[in-house]
Amino acid sequence: MQFRCAIAAALFVVLADLPQAHATAEHTYAKGEYGIISGGWAPNKRLAIAVHGEGDGAHDKFHAYLMAEPGHRRLMTLDNVNDDNILDTAPDAFHAAWSADSRYVAVTFRSERHIVTLNLYAVDDRRARLVDAPDLFRDATGRSIDRKTDGDMRTSVPALTWQAQRRFHLTDYRVFVLDDTAFADKLGPLGKATAMKDGRTTIQFSAEADGELLPDGRIRMGKPRAGQFEELE
Repeated sequence: MQFRCAIAAALFVVLADLPQAHATAEHTYAKGEYGIISGGWAPNKRLAIAVHGEGDGAHDKFHAYLMAEPGHRRLMTLDNVNDDNILDTAPDAFHAAWSADSRYVAVTFRSERHIVTLNLYAVDDRRARLVDAPDLFRDATGRSIDRKTDGDMRTSVPALTWQAQRRFHLTDYRVFVLDDTAFADKLGPLGKATAMKDGRTTIQFSAEADGELLPDGRIRMGKPRAGQFEELE
């Protein structure tokens, strides 16, 4: 039950509560309105992450911003959050997880209905720089997902939680639909295959690991271990 709740929280929007026609969380912003996202306030209360877009539903010129607080002044646009890779536009559909010293922030959001993107930024001198976020699938398999050759990835939910000032815990849960179980065999204890009625196979990847941000900006990850799996029909 806890694992199911974690996945639902990482998807940010309770789909059953959304209008059936949309399945998205939208917000139309007034001119000059920058909505602070869930968890967007930095621990030092001098910075925040906010979002803004134009037009009905805010899908035009949508971006996330690093804001100076309490004046709510826009400092810069965050890389890799824009109208090309977001599904939702409401502030509470985005989530920020700040390190205790306000020097790093992980921003997560849906890029597809069940696909969550995780961006990690280093914050220094009121600038936010996108850094290479940890990827447990890449660590476990030696490669990143190629949506064109890795079958039908139905779900991807990474989640980062801070344990100490520079230490964090990362979980990564993915679901694929493939023709056979060969992929699950390669994943070993990190994979689980479930036969579907149409002859295809649902393959879950579930991993977790602890990580540490080093003084030189690199990330040191522990060895991925098996996470929890859903009981799929």
